[in-house]
Amino acid sequence: MRWPFGKSESRRSATGQLGGARSSRRGLSRKSETSNPSFTSRAVVIVVLVGCGAAILIWKAATLQFVESAFLRGQGDERFTRVASVVAHRGSVTDRTGEPLAVSTPVDSVWVNPRELTLANDQIPNLARALGRDPEELTRFVTTKLDREFLYVARHLQPADAAKVRALDIPGVHLTREYRRYYPAGEVTGHILGFTDVDDAGQEGLELAYDHWLAGEHGAKRVIQDNLGRTVQTVESIRPMRAGRNMQLSIDMRVQYLAYRELKAVIQKNRARAGSVVVIDVTTGEVLAMVNQPTFNPNDRAQLKPAVYKNRAVTDLVEPGSTIKPFVVAAALSSGKYSPTSIIDTNPGMVKVGIKMIEDKNNLGTIDLATALARSSNVAMTRIALNLGPEALHGTLTRLGFGRVTTSGYPGESAGLLTQHTHWRPITTATVSYGYGLSATPLQIAHAYATLGSYGLQRPVSFTRVDRPVEGERVMTEQVSRDVVRMLQSVVSDVGTGKRASIPGYTVAGKTGTAWKASAGGYSTNRYLAVFAGLAPASNPRLATVVVIDEPSAGLYYGGDVAAPVFSGVVGGALRLLAVAPDAPIDMPVDEMPETAPMPADLPQNIATADASRRAATGSLR
Repeated sequence: MRWPFGKSESRRSATGQLGGARSSRRGLSRKSETSNPSFTSRAVVIVVLVGCGAAILIWKAATLQFVESAFLRGQGDERFTRVASVVAHRGSVTDRTGEPLAVSTPVDSVWVNPRELTLANDQIPNLARALGRDPEELTRFVTTKLDREFLYVARHLQPADAAKVRALDIPGVHLTREYRRYYPAGEVTGHILGFTDVDDAGQEGLELAYDHWLAGEHGAKRVIQDNLGRTVQTVESIRPMRAGRNMQLSIDMRVQYLAYRELKAVIQKNRARAGSVVVIDVTTGEVLAMVNQPTFNPNDRAQLKPAVYKNRAVTDLVEPGSTIKPFVVAAALSSGKYSPTSIIDTNPGMVKVGIKMIEDKNNLGTIDLATALARSSNVAMTRIALNLGPEALHGTLTRLGFGRVTTSGYPGESAGLLTQHTHWRPITTATVSYGYGLSATPLQIAHAYATLGSYGLQRPVSFTRVDRPVEGERVMTEQVSRDVVRMLQSVVSDVGTGKRASIPGYTVAGKTGTAWKASAGGYSTNRYLAVFAGLAPASNPRLATVVVIDEPSAGLYYGGDVAAPVFSGVVGGALRLLAVAPDAPIDMPVDEMPETAPMPADLPQNIATADASRRAATGSLR
């Protein structure tokens, strides 16, 4: 029997049963996976980890945005902002007429960051050549200071050298603006002005004395710098800069130059060791000129050595010799024991004090006080001093300023030496009367003569310009002062020791001095100080001037021969420059008078150039 459909239906049935069984197994498998604890745990862990990570990222972002933003900004500022100094400009110094004597000019200095520079090691030789330094030395200098972020390698460059460094554009090499002191008159004013150091701070002279006035106060500002250390923006001012204040000195540059020229010439002519000139305005106490030889140029720092830059006129002590004698006569007149007509017996030209014999060069016999000064009699002064006694002589000298500083305020000023009169023996009283046994600076001697010239009024010494009248303190009667000044005119007469100090057209009152220099165990007999101190015009003194020549060795050594001509040249020229009216007839032809030409408008540093300029302008420079 055939079954046409039986077999295939049987197959479909079997297939259906098999498919149902498979489907049943898949369903059982899904059900078992869903209900498996191990699978569920893994899913939870993954979800938790992802969630925690997201939470941490969100927390960190919030922290950076809101909590640590100030700290991070500070860190950024520390890397790109700096506190920069605002350099204060030092005040200028001028003479009494406004002529510049000291000015601070802007210059560039070079500093490096050693670590940055060593990263460009191959550029160090180029930098060294631009700075004029040895490449190996500069390399050692930089590499031994890697712990520093700021290191100067050159200060106060010339503009051309600064331009070379700037053109190199080396990483870690920077230029900064500073100020360098410049002295237009150079060595003419070297001693009185002094100088500043590389940081523009006063080190000597008036630069040191008035540093508190001239120096400003540096300021500070916060700036943003790029990665090369260049300032790109100023953020804020931290402390404002205060510029230094200007100062006008009492110095008259015309008189200063005149004194410089005359002193230098006499030092060279007489082959002297050194010398000083001080000029004081009697009416105000102002120092119009102060020069020394040898001198120095403060613009050349290679010359800045203590032996050269010390101001001898205020630091070096000299025994004044016979220039002290006018004050012995003043003490005599003040005592009432003597009058201008008093007679002194100097016979036989010598006097014995203790075991020492004091002599005059010649026996002058019986002389008056004016002759005693004119002929510079040691015997007359000794007799007067012994008659007065130590206390009277010491008192007069003390009141005139000997033995104490002048209160000028000049740094390093010496007080001189004047021992207490209670320790004086008769020989001390005698030697002091003709200028030994005490010491003074040229400034002190000039100050004492200025007091004499102001008729007993002692005015303070001033290195700054004085515009108001200065009354001063009376230390001597007017009559005594006038009498002494009148007597001192005889010193500059034809019979006096100081006739070479005379000035055509002006009366002069002064005193010569020639002193042996002290040496071990006594005094040298071949080393001298030649001195002249005086006043002009004698009828109404305007200038008090002292000239000191130390150890002239060309043959002449007396104060009247060596120092007196300097006085004549300096004071004669100064009186004409200051337009002081002549007070005496001119007894020589005009073409024989010494001439002082006007100062050139710009004073060259080189003295030869200056003299050439003056000759070209006048055609008649002595």
